[in-house]
Amino acid sequence: MRQKTTLSLVGALALLVSATASLAQTAVGADTRPHVEFLASDKLEGREAGSPGERLAADYLAAQLTRIGARPLPGRTDMFLPFEFTAGSRNGGSRLTIAGRTFAARIEVQALSFSDDAEVTGPVVFAGYGLVVPESQNFGYDSYATLDVKDKIVVVLRYFPEDADEKTRAILARYSDLRYKAMAARQRGARALLVVTGPRSPNAGQVVPMTFDTALAGSGIPAASISGAVADALFAAGKPLRETQQELDSGNPHVAGFELPGVTITLRTSVIRERHTARNVAAYLPATAPVPPPAKPWVVVGAHYDHLGRGDRGNSLASKEEAGGIHHGADDNASGTAAVVAIAETLAQSPQPRRRHLLISFWSAEEIGLVGSNAFTTKPLVPIDQIAAYFNFDMVGRMQNNRLVVQATGTSPAWARLLERANVAAGFDLVTQTDPYQPTDVTNFHQAGVASLAFFTGSHADYHKPSDTAEKINYEDLDRVVAMATTLVRAVADGDEPPPFTKVDQPTTRGSIAGVRVTTGTIPDYATEVKGLLLAGVVGGGPADQAGLMKGDVIIEIAGKTIANIYDYTYALELLRANQPVKVVYLRNGERRDTALTPAARR
Repeated sequence: MRQKTTLSLVGALALLVSATASLAQTAVGADTRPHVEFLASDKLEGREAGSPGERLAADYLAAQLTRIGARPLPGRTDMFLPFEFTAGSRNGGSRLTIAGRTFAARIEVQALSFSDDAEVTGPVVFAGYGLVVPESQNFGYDSYATLDVKDKIVVVLRYFPEDADEKTRAILARYSDLRYKAMAARQRGARALLVVTGPRSPNAGQVVPMTFDTALAGSGIPAASISGAVADALFAAGKPLRETQQELDSGNPHVAGFELPGVTITLRTSVIRERHTARNVAAYLPATAPVPPPAKPWVVVGAHYDHLGRGDRGNSLASKEEAGGIHHGADDNASGTAAVVAIAETLAQSPQPRRRHLLISFWSAEEIGLVGSNAFTTKPLVPIDQIAAYFNFDMVGRMQNNRLVVQATGTSPAWARLLERANVAAGFDLVTQTDPYQPTDVTNFHQAGVASLAFFTGSHADYHKPSDTAEKINYEDLDRVVAMATTLVRAVADGDEPPPFTKVDQPTTRGSIAGVRVTTGTIPDYATEVKGLLLAGVVGGGPADQAGLMKGDVIIEIAGKTIANIYDYTYALELLRANQPVKVVYLRNGERRDTALTPAARR
């Protein structure tokens, strides 16, 4: 059956190769330049998900789809598919009371972005830098080694020892993330965590800003940042904090924390998580062939159209001089968006009958974790099992040396031959990559069981910077990509059988190498807030797959460590060793289950 399918698709393609030149002319006529120039203009201010610029871009794309004759998806009255996402957080009135004195100003006490909302009272323990280095690193450092923090409020210093040697600092820095410190305190029974920026550290005495965090799940513990003045009030009856920090700053793991005698505090933390709405844009060109529809009668072409706005959410690579400037995103991903518009327009204008419906999709919130495409594949308006293939375009406007990268080719045995034939006329130096586990929207479609391809012309020095502008796009080669992709889309749209789907196994390294980061083969769902780690899928053939885990499972414990969110899970991986089985506790449809998982060493 698989061989027959491949031949059928190649046969459809053979009929099209002779028409590639005319398709190319039509694609060039469709003209990608105006789309890129509008989407990357200052007017759209970087198209950040949920922003006015994103809405302008969505309106523009819907107008283009209407212009070429596309229709709203079945059951819809317009082309907009809204979804909610977590856009940020702010302090909701946190406060701390010591001996009848209350601190409530944001410059004095502020919840950390991942804090749980709660009010707790308890004695106070100082745990140094709050660092715990896993034994797998062969480096002994545990701020809690001599402390009992159960049912107490823990105070820790931000960052890591200031005067430690370079090697020690490199190790400790890896475990200094505040989420890791919160998890360490919670795992030891603490009621709450307070973080102070020590007097010998950068930003001395300042509270920690509330940061953008695309998951924004709570950490399972109330956590707040306090100012130097609040810390002085805590340490008033004992040694000054500066002297205490200086003793710790050598990196000596034997410098111990201590209880603050007679100090009891009440902490109230409140975090307001801001929910915004973004919009995917989707429409379709109905099949036009006067024959019964073939199996899996839908083909999807897609690209994300959002970008970074002014780059103030932590994912910009702008220099200090560029900081705060509009991140135009001409290549990332106005180029891919323009390619999809051009492909749709070319096929809409073609007189040749088309056997399958063409679904044209533009995703938002890709830049913060593939959120838009995940919203679609989680609740699809077209049944996923009726989609023959998905074609993704992400950064296809800056071709160098005639090199075109096509990813996810391992998702179907049909792709190799189809690409080879399509490239006869296109003449690219084609680089194929079987791996579908890419940081782009193709990942969600592969996890949904759809044969997919992702087109990419490579990264460059302007990536995630304001300098990714429209005049730097190579429009001639962008139109060549459109022509080749149009041929491929047409081949699948007219094939008797859809490309058979293959779940791709991601290779892992076997071997008992102590201290090497490990992989469990899990693919987290970054967009959904749950208590635990929700799986968007598992790597085919990887440890999680072999352990019987699957999409939709929620991991709540691994190796004896409770998991409240993806960050807990990431840090727990540091405790694991390659090829040593661990117990995983998870929920499936609300039912508690457990399994043995054997991590593999990561290359």
